[in-house]
Amino acid sequence: MWKMKRLLTITLALPAFLLLFCPLPLHGAEKPRIGVLLYRQDDIYISMVSSAVQNVLRGDAEVRVLSAGSDQFTQTEQVESLLAEGVNALAVNLVDTQAAAMIAGKAKKAGVPVIFFNREPDLDSIGVYAGHTCFVGTQIEDAGRMQGGLIKKLWDAHPEYDRNKDGRFQYLMFQANTDNPEAVARTEFSVRTALELGVPMAQLGDSLMCEWDENLAREAMLLALSLHGEAVVELVIANNDSMALGAISALNAHGYNSGDKTRFIPVVGVDAIPAAVAAIQEGAMSATVKQDAEGMGRAVAIMSLNAARGVDMLTGTALEWDSSGIAVRIPYAPYEGARD
Repeated sequence: MWKMKRLLTITLALPAFLLLFCPLPLHGAEKPRIGVLLYRQDDIYISMVSSAVQNVLRGDAEVRVLSAGSDQFTQTEQVESLLAEGVNALAVNLVDTQAAAMIAGKAKKAGVPVIFFNREPDLDSIGVYAGHTCFVGTQIEDAGRMQGGLIKKLWDAHPEYDRNKDGRFQYLMFQANTDNPEAVARTEFSVRTALELGVPMAQLGDSLMCEWDENLAREAMLLALSLHGEAVVELVIANNDSMALGAISALNAHGYNSGDKTRFIPVVGVDAIPAAVAAIQEGAMSATVKQDAEGMGRAVAIMSLNAARGVDMLTGTALEWDSSGIAVRIPYAPYEGARD
C-alpha cells in the first residue's frame, strides 16, 4: 500500500525559478511509481523536503517514502525491495555517501533512474549509470560562508557581545560529525569567512559532535557551560538549526536568551526550519541560513517524474546543470527575521 504523509512546511521567499516547475501531463498511461528513500525521517529539514516532494507529485505519481533510520544496510535493503516491486524511479537521500556507486549499480541492472539528493556523493562514483543518475543539492561551502557573513554583522552591530572585552569572539562550534561533507564545510567556512571579514575568532575547546540532533546539542551545551563558565561563551555556531535550538534550550535553563537583552548569547544555525524561524522572530536566536527545503523538494519531484517518464530530467524547469553536468544546485540564503 502506497502511503503519503503530509508534514508541516514553512513559506519563505522562494527563488523565482521554482515557480516555473510544472509537471507534464501523463496521457493514456498509468501513474509512474516513485520511491523516495530518506536517511532518517525525524530530521526536520529532510522531512520538509520529503513533504515538498509528495505535495508536488500528488496526483501525478504514486509515491512511497521509506526511512532508513540512519542505517545504510536498511537503506540498501529498501532500494532492493523497491526495485523488485517495479518502481519507475528512485530519489535517494543517502545514509552513507560511499554507498552511491553500489546503489547506482543496482538501479542500472533494473533499468531504473536515480536522483540522489541532499547528501552529496562523489559525483564520479555515480557515473557507473551515466545519463540516468544525478544529484540535487547545494554548493556546500556557501552555508558556512553565509554564516560567516552573519557573524560579521553581529560582531559589528553588537560590541556588547564581547562580554569579557578581550577583543575576540569566543565561540562554541556544534558540528554534526566528521564524515559528512556538509558538516565539515559548514564548520570550516563559517569561521574562515568570519576571519577573512576581520572578526577575531577564538574557539572554546573542540567542536561538539552532536549528529544534527537537538537533544545531544542541549546536553553538550550544558556541559560546555559548566566547563568553560557562562561568562566566557560569547557565540554559538551550529551546523544546523536543530543543534542551535538544543543549545538555546540549555541557555534558557541558565537564564539566557529568554528576553533579557543583558543575558543574551548569539546563536547562528542553518536550515531555517519553522522552530528556528520562530526563535529568531521571538529574539531567542540571532540568525540562520535558509536551506530551501521547498526548492529542493520541488526539484527532486519534477526530475524524478521526468526520469520515470523517460524524458530529460530538466524538462519543464528553469534548472540548469552545474559544471559537472550531473548536479543541480539549490541556492542558500541568509535569514535574520522580519527585516529580511
